[in-house]
Amino acid sequence: MPTHQERQSRTPICDYEGSDYQTRFWERGGRAYEDAVEAVALKRLLPPGGKRLLELGAGAGRNTPRYVNFEQVVLLDYSRTQLEQAQQKLGRDLRYVYVAADVYRLPFIPGLFEAATMIRTLHHMAEPERALSQVRRVLRPGAVFILEFASKLHLKSILRYVLRQQDWSPFTRQAVEFAALNYDFHPAAVREWLEGCGFAIQRRLTVSHFRWAIFKRLIPLGILVKMDALAQWSGQWWQLSPSVFVRAEVRGGEPVRAAGAFFQCLDCGQPLPESEWGEGLACPNCGKVWPCEDGIYDFRG
Repeated sequence: MPTHQERQSRTPICDYEGSDYQTRFWERGGRAYEDAVEAVALKRLLPPGGKRLLELGAGAGRNTPRYVNFEQVVLLDYSRTQLEQAQQKLGRDLRYVYVAADVYRLPFIPGLFEAATMIRTLHHMAEPERALSQVRRVLRPGAVFILEFASKLHLKSILRYVLRQQDWSPFTRQAVEFAALNYDFHPAAVREWLEGCGFAIQRRLTVSHFRWAIFKRLIPLGILVKMDALAQWSGQWWQLSPSVFVRAEVRGGEPVRAAGAFFQCLDCGQPLPESEWGEGLACPNCGKVWPCEDGIYDFRG
């Protein structure tokens, strides 16, 4: 099997380890509008409830409290320090499972989850279709997947392109890497990836229409959120906002699952015994030990 370093050399990973992203970007970055309109979109798209939801790119748990109708939420992020922040906020309740892992290699048995969300995470994926195929693997048939992605086809980028203030075209399907491991995608490309991975798109919402600083400065937050909430429904016909939310459903037959299993070994694919939860997980097949420290399972090694 390839080593951790070899895997990373093939697929670069955006790592927020040690970052103050939650404080700097959300709490002090003037993002109250973005947070509020994303909450509206999530409320509209989430299923009424279920047993187990996987939150991909959970970070410091900003959205986790919005999944109150699920019996268990699994927070997955590559950064352990982000998960530690989430744990400090949410606690070490049995309702929450904290997992440090790579989205390209999810450490769960097939068909484990009834729902999943990936908010503000796909835009860090150098291989988005590969990541989506992993999500499909761990979801049950009929499961709901809510995906948010950064769109290249929005009004500001179109205007800048027409005025020749940017070189890349918002109309082509190629992704745009505007900063290292930060990508904007074309909505048609994302639709093709989802359908190719076995998802059927049910609904699309366009979000953050009024992200421009002048709107946030001149229009009260409550009014701005109501305006965006109304505009979100346009996503069923066209997607011209910088953020797009998609609700998709898993198609296909029931995967073969190991009875009573939850995690699986990333080195050999063997289901890992639940009896050792909380003390690390030893693979009975290859002997690999996946550590658990202070309530956070680490599958990055």
